[in-house]
Amino acid sequence: MTETMLRLGVNIDHVATVRQARRGHEPDPVWAAVLAQLGGADGITIHLREDRRHIQDGDLVRLRPTVTCRLNLEMAALDTMVAIAIQHRPDCVTLVPERREEITTEGGLDVVAHEAAVARAVAGLRAARIPVSLFIGPDPRQVEKSAALGVAAVEFHTGRYAEAWGTPAVDEELAALARSAELAARLGLKVHMGHGLNYLNVHAIAAIPMVEELNIGHSIVARAVFVGLERAVREMKDLMLAGRRPS
Repeated sequence: MTETMLRLGVNIDHVATVRQARRGHEPDPVWAAVLAQLGGADGITIHLREDRRHIQDGDLVRLRPTVTCRLNLEMAALDTMVAIAIQHRPDCVTLVPERREEITTEGGLDVVAHEAAVARAVAGLRAARIPVSLFIGPDPRQVEKSAALGVAAVEFHTGRYAEAWGTPAVDEELAALARSAELAARLGLKVHMGHGLNYLNVHAIAAIPMVEELNIGHSIVARAVFVGLERAVREMKDLMLAGRRPS
């Protein structure tokens, strides 16, 4: 089985969450992106939510010329959001589910149930030559439908694995992610993973050979409060790469 390179995408939404608590100017997500890149981030991920609870349109405007690695824009499959993506041209768009009442993204996008809306968004982004990833659960039906829509990648929601950490159920959740990753790779999709990953549980996910990218935010930003963002990113990447190396 061919092993891929492993990238770290740092999600800086939580930096914006702290700023929005006071509706002020600090901490600035642009500064966070710069420090994350200095720490070795291979990409910067932001989620421009419809309710603008953290990242704002102005952040995207300023981040686009600042991010010199890969800028990944997470967003809902809405025509208004597609228009924003086409205007600002991130390096990749990840389509995710959104509910106003959720604290954070609670699960994967149901591509099967919302095929028409997702297909319309994918078509618009692909026409603008913006690669698309779909944030889905480790479900073969979702993987197969994603491949049928012609997207470049899928990002598997690792929340259930993270919640099962430290319990007997973790092995089952890890196996489901590994099977789905293998299916996605076989169908020609690039494989990304994210949600709930931290400094304790990332090792096993990084060891899945088909995974090309991990998107991690909350844990890195939380550690950065104590050790600084640059160091927090570097430590996470070191753990990821250690997990990828044969034991």
